[in-house]
Amino acid sequence: MYASEDSKIKNLIVIGDRVLIKPLTGGNKTKSGLFLPPGVTEQEKVQSGYVIKIGPGYMIPNAGDDYDEPWKDSAETARYMPLQVKEGDMAIFLQKSAIEVKYDEDKYYIVPQHAILMVEREAF
Repeated sequence: MYASEDSKIKNLIVIGDRVLIKPLTGGNKTKSGLFLPPGVTEQEKVQSGYVIKIGPGYMIPNAGDDYDEPWKDSAETARYMPLQVKEGDMAIFLQKSAIEVKYDEDKYYIVPQHAILMVEREAF
C-alpha cells in the first residue's frame, strides 16, 4: 500500500522535512451505525494514513566551511539530518498542519514531520 508498490508515485520528490501520506479511508458510519457525511470525517483534528514518501530531512550547515581553501572542492554538498518516520509507517498527524493534494485522482497529504504525533511501524 505504500510507495514501493505504486510506480506512479516514484516520480514525486518530497522536499525537506515533509512527508507524503495516503489517508486511511475510514468508515463513514459511527460505532452505533449512524452514517456520517464525508465533510465530518475530513474535518477531524487528527487524521491517520500511510507514509508513502519522505523528504531528505532537516538541512544542517556544514561546520567549518566558512573560509575559502584552494585545495578543497568548490562543489557544495548538502547535509541532512534524517527524519524519524519511514516509508510504510502508519502515521497519526494533525490535520491543520497538512496540505491536501490530489495526484492521479488519489488524495494525499503533505505533512511536516513536526505535525506527526505518532507512527506505527512493522517490526523487522
